[in-house]
Amino acid sequence: MRNVHIEYRGSPLNFQNASVLAKGVARRNHMQDPTIMAWHQNSYPMPAYYDGANPDSWWRKYGEGNGGRLEISVGEDYQFVMMDARGYETLGEVPLRNLSDSQGNQYLCHTSEQTKDFSFPTPEACSVLDGWAADQY
Repeated sequence: MRNVHIEYRGSPLNFQNASVLAKGVARRNHMQDPTIMAWHQNSYPMPAYYDGANPDSWWRKYGEGNGGRLEISVGEDYQFVMMDARGYETLGEVPLRNLSDSQGNQYLCHTSEQTKDFSFPTPEACSVLDGWAADQY
């Protein structure tokens, strides 16, 4: 993975501003559609997400392992692992919606299979939200 450092000495950056700078540098480094795969902020404690993970490097390993090819450091506080998403198909609008039943259970529902009444989940169109189904809110 290549590494680029952006010297930044202006007012303190937030994530949005730092990511815009990083994407601009990625474009100048031949990425047509730069996408952030992982990031880290030194001034913000980032917990390890699994036992034995090093909180200072797990984000970098995750980013590189999932297609990241360029690491960009912005000032002394932000680091980004970027990949070029050109060539990947775009999905467009996802035909999914979240609904809840009368007991408060949440469901992920496919709108094309849902009846015209979107006020309650139906068994043929919906799955219970759990650790495997993504929340679409």
